[in-house]
Amino acid sequence: MKKILLSCGIVALLLGACQQGPVRYTQNSPEIDTVKKLIANYDSKNYDTSMYADTSKTYYNTNDDAMSPSEAMDYHRQSEVNYTSRGFGNDHQEYEMVVTDDGETWVNSWLEWGCTLAANGKQISIPIHLTFQFVDGKIVKEYGYWDPTEIVLELQKIEAEAKMMEEEQTE
Repeated sequence: MKKILLSCGIVALLLGACQQGPVRYTQNSPEIDTVKKLIANYDSKNYDTSMYADTSKTYYNTNDDAMSPSEAMDYHRQSEVNYTSRGFGNDHQEYEMVVTDDGETWVNSWLEWGCTLAANGKQISIPIHLTFQFVDGKIVKEYGYWDPTEIVLELQKIEAEAKMMEEEQTE
């Protein structure tokens, strides 16, 4: 009888040890679907902020200067003047959702962004990393990181050329 009880106890412990806890990493989740919708909205110039919490903070290439959801959308609208086209391509898109040891839910995305400059038609492609923290299905933090150097230098070059042409015309 003792052997049976001992055996049952060991089996119970083994079964308990084999049970999986909550999912801490996935590539399919409602939060990932929300980020994909946000990307699709950006591509179609639909500046919907309904997926953000009212108190959400967005940080682009900074850890200090936060924008509200409406300020982030204004940032995108203001950038439009520089491009005849811009958006995220369908290739090279990766998404993952993780739940941290502290119980925070984050969606990470690695994307390829491209544009055609309005002033000279030059096409530029930039890898971008975006990460979003979710609470109760809403984005509460967004961080975006990319290297804007190529665009900045090209816009500076265009501005310098325009200034030189203007000076030549006034002489």
